[in-house]
Amino acid sequence: MLRKIRITLAALMFILITLLLLDISGTLHHYLGWMAKIQFLPAVLAVNAGVIIALIVITLIFGRIYCSVICPLGVMQDVISWIHGKRKKNRFTYSAEKKWLRYPLLVVFIAAIVAGIGSFVALLAPYSSYGRIVVNLFKPIYEAGNNVLASIAEHFNSYAFYHVDTWIKSMPTLIIAAITFVIIAILAWRGGRTYCNTICPVGTFLSFFSRFSLLKIHFDEEKCKNCSLCTKNCKASCIDYKNHTVDHSRCVTCGNCIEACKFGALSYRYGRSVKPVKSENEPDPSRRSFLIGAALATTATALAQEKKKVDGGLATIEEKKAPQRTTAITPPGSFSAKNMQKHCTACQLCVSACPNQVLRPSTGLLTLMQPTMSYERGYCRPECNRCSQVCPAGAIKPLTLEEKSSTQIGHAVWIKKNCIPVTDGVECGNCERHCPTGAIEMEPLDPDDEMSVMVPTINEAKCIGCGACENLCPANPFSAIYVEGHEMHKLL
Repeated sequence: MLRKIRITLAALMFILITLLLLDISGTLHHYLGWMAKIQFLPAVLAVNAGVIIALIVITLIFGRIYCSVICPLGVMQDVISWIHGKRKKNRFTYSAEKKWLRYPLLVVFIAAIVAGIGSFVALLAPYSSYGRIVVNLFKPIYEAGNNVLASIAEHFNSYAFYHVDTWIKSMPTLIIAAITFVIIAILAWRGGRTYCNTICPVGTFLSFFSRFSLLKIHFDEEKCKNCSLCTKNCKASCIDYKNHTVDHSRCVTCGNCIEACKFGALSYRYGRSVKPVKSENEPDPSRRSFLIGAALATTATALAQEKKKVDGGLATIEEKKAPQRTTAITPPGSFSAKNMQKHCTACQLCVSACPNQVLRPSTGLLTLMQPTMSYERGYCRPECNRCSQVCPAGAIKPLTLEEKSSTQIGHAVWIKKNCIPVTDGVECGNCERHCPTGAIEMEPLDPDDEMSVMVPTINEAKCIGCGACENLCPANPFSAIYVEGHEMHKLL
């Protein structure tokens, strides 16, 4: 029963958080956004004391069920291991704890968090790794399937599905996601929870508390026949059947050992392992205690589809190239590049949720895989604050639409040599027409010649850096106007 409860809850959590990362409509974030916020590292970086305390208390009572139920990367390893288990049963062996690897990695991980080296933190964080794998490897497949359904629906004049653009947002992040997936898949295929119990810093941290959990896996040595089935089915490699011991720091309370034991020698309960006692009387049969967890209450939701947005019938601007920005642009709500670098786990949830295709993973060394903004495919619409609503780590603080519309993340810069009125001598004014804050006005290129072409002038005090001017500028491949980011955001 313990194993069945664990599998049911883990499958539910895993499916829902995967759908949250795959969501293209934005609807699921209203209902499932909490699932990202209860992940351990995002809660730590967001200083969410309630979640942190709750996870530690749960570990002190039940053991490391966070790793086997809540963490999507842990559940993914179980799925891969289960697939291999269909071909090769009873394949695990006991191995001693790799202290020389676990604890130094945890120390370095904590030091990286304190120092604000977000790129290193993101490489090891389990939730972030899973987010990158889903968004970069699986979401393009999901979107392609959606587009096939959208094409079919069009033939029946149905709008149940709508086309979405599928493109590679960052090649380095894609490569890192692929390498991470391959490494974790190989480790899970061969050794079950090897990654969790040797590399994962969250698992190592929780292991300090799981040693003292009230409920643990215990041996009844009188019933044990030393058949070794418990050890051979322990994916955490933490059961030594010869000495009748369980390394509770590595045990993820999966229940596989209890189900594998044919003699009832293992139980999940409070207390200590039962030692054999010499007695003439038959010992009373020990009772099994199992974890009885309340089923997670979830609300079934339909994926409401948004209407496709167009900009006044303008032709699609293709093959735009990003300019060389002196300062990268971070999303509204991040407040500063330093805050983003310190708190972001690079889970890609905001990148996945951005409906305007503005966010993409950074390629900078210190900010690798963290979100940055660029306007080749869209611009940051003042009426959208989705990224600030989905961030679980506090890297992008929640903003109201009013706050979003008055937050200056950068300012526009005009490049004379690229401007069509200058190069071709024709009227344009696209940047002025689409500026939502009225920060751009058209003035004669030559103030002394009323017949000279009109070119944009920018009022930096009004510009919020949304990128509408850059995105909708007809100059190709480089826009005649682009946004330069600000290290510190300010409220206008």
